[in-house]
Amino acid sequence: MSLIQISNLTFCYDGSYDTIFENVSFQIDTDWKLGFTGRNGRGKTTFLNLLQGKYEYTGTISSSVPFDYFPFDVPDKTLDTLDAVNRICPEAELWQLNRELSLLDVSQDVLYRPFGTLSNGEQTKVLLAALFLNDNHFLLIDEPTNHLDMEARRIVGNYLNTKQGFILVSHDRAFLDRCIDHVLSINKTNIEVQKGNFSSWLQNKAMQDQYETEENAKLKKQITQLSDAAKRTAGWSDKVEKTKIGSLNSGLKPDKGYIGHKAAKMMKRAGAIEARRERAAQEKAKLLKNIETAESLSIRPLEYPKSRMAELENLCVFYGERKVCGGLSFTVSPGDRIALCGKNGCGKSSILKLLTGEKIDFTGTVQMDKNLIISYVPQDTSFLKGSLKDYAENSRIDESLFKAILRKLDFSRVQFEKDMADFSGGQKKKVLLAKSLCEQAHLYIWDEPLNFIDILSRMQIEELILAHRPTMLFVEHDSSFVDRVATRRVDFR
Repeated sequence: MSLIQISNLTFCYDGSYDTIFENVSFQIDTDWKLGFTGRNGRGKTTFLNLLQGKYEYTGTISSSVPFDYFPFDVPDKTLDTLDAVNRICPEAELWQLNRELSLLDVSQDVLYRPFGTLSNGEQTKVLLAALFLNDNHFLLIDEPTNHLDMEARRIVGNYLNTKQGFILVSHDRAFLDRCIDHVLSINKTNIEVQKGNFSSWLQNKAMQDQYETEENAKLKKQITQLSDAAKRTAGWSDKVEKTKIGSLNSGLKPDKGYIGHKAAKMMKRAGAIEARRERAAQEKAKLLKNIETAESLSIRPLEYPKSRMAELENLCVFYGERKVCGGLSFTVSPGDRIALCGKNGCGKSSILKLLTGEKIDFTGTVQMDKNLIISYVPQDTSFLKGSLKDYAENSRIDESLFKAILRKLDFSRVQFEKDMADFSGGQKKKVLLAKSLCEQAHLYIWDEPLNFIDILSRMQIEELILAHRPTMLFVEHDSSFVDRVATRRVDFR
């Protein structure tokens, strides 16, 4: 057991508009299993890069153990997987690797296939197994769930629960709860560490936010009362002072000492009240700095006049000569929110693309109304580049509404000036979701809409769907989201 100590860490990118970290200090234990959370663009991946020494910074980061980063780069993907693993952990024995792969439910024959032929999920599991074979290393695991289906997330979560010594970036609540014992959170103004899983952290944060909100309201009321009292007391002091003049005008000799003493006493009291007001203002200034605002989103789905939007019967999808799914039959009716569930590579995304009009090889029948209006969110975000203004114009959506939605999804105004190519993965996905929310459609087809998106934004989107009930067909591997949102599941076997 040893400590990783961060002291007065300050960092910003060259030419950046804002500072990512400023005088951040905390410490973590190398035996902990940390879930790393925070809204998109707050600097989670940047912090992992700072731990690896990739950027210059001020302050200190001290650690007695080396860091390994996931996903590890495999430059030559034509190498057999075993050779690729040996380059990551040259000291590991084959039996040790086989043991880890067995725990991850990966067949040992993948070791003798070119690494590039493995599925994304298989690659994720192999690299995790390899990294945990490096003894006395602290692992930085950056969003492994983006390439894992529900079953794989369960397996990997259980696997990580048996390990220790890592920071895990993930936005899947159930996955985090399965395998962490501490939470490292990037808040608006600081980074903090808290013992427990994600659910306990979220509950504690809600309680802290509620306390600060109530305390803020109490102090605000107190400050107003103290300000009024100080003004009244100061006013009384002025009136007492004026009695000196009044007494002279009346021909009476005033007791100047008594009047002066009384006025000074009132002024002293006014000063004490002002000091209390200042202390209350200082206490109030400490509150609400880390409360995350999550304004309600809205959507305007179109009414559909018929009882069925789409009907698929005995559908089989092919990749070349290979059949990836077969015998699939289901209907989409107004009000449905259908989750397509199954392992990666079973054809879920192909079905969505087929319904959006993309050319896909299939047999069976697909019946859709030609007047059906669809809003589509694809998996891929790599095509996003250029300004948000141009993107809104080219997409024929209202720019003001588009940017207002992005603001609600925690975009700062500074982001509006940047090229989309420089956005984080989560910010790019939010651009696609915001575009879809601007569009009036009968059917919303979303393909893994939550990839890279932070947890608070996921919860915003959940509440939006439950409030406005658009008709949806979607693929998503976040089990918490599917459990809350889906009215029906179609399982690919």
